[in-house]
Amino acid sequence: MPLSRPVRREHIHSREIRCRGFRREDGLWDIEGLLEDTKTYSFANRDRDGIVAGEPIHRMLVRLTLDDALLVHGAEAATDASPFGLCDAITPVFDSLVGLRIGPGWRKAVLVKMAGVHGCTHLTDLLLGPVTTTAMQTIAAARSRRQDADTDGRPPPILDTCHALARTSNVVRDHWPAWHIRKT
Repeated sequence: MPLSRPVRREHIHSREIRCRGFRREDGLWDIEGLLEDTKTYSFANRDRDGIVAGEPIHRMLVRLTLDDALLVHGAEAATDASPFGLCDAITPVFDSLVGLRIGPGWRKAVLVKMAGVHGCTHLTDLLLGPVTTTAMQTIAAARSRRQDADTDGRPPPILDTCHALARTSNVVRDHWPAWHIRKT
């Protein structure tokens, strides 16, 4: 179902985000994200001598290299366009993500390293939102095979991470019946 019909309006700003996941020949995974902001009008900018309508204000990239267990083996970022000349100086902080694991505590661990003046809001948001989600979607099949093979008596970690995967849902009933809880 589409959104409701909007009132008359003027387009001012666009943010495009594109994320892609790749299986590498060495068995690891590369997850890449691109964020690009543009305006529909030109405006003054000291560091860039102005920004023309349609020219990227922000053009930022992130790459995580992960294994099947979502452990970070490599992390990098690049800032191709930004409103300030010094914005790209923060990208080396991404090296500090190596050794972290996407899962419980991921967001907090990233923010300890990259929040506020220790990071870039745009790169951090790209990493914690779309890039993390893309990693989960890309590596889901490998993780699912491993989780299905687990016989340690623990529930799959994906349970209760969203509405569809609630232990009371029909999805859990059908895929992980041992962990399903009937609604009362």
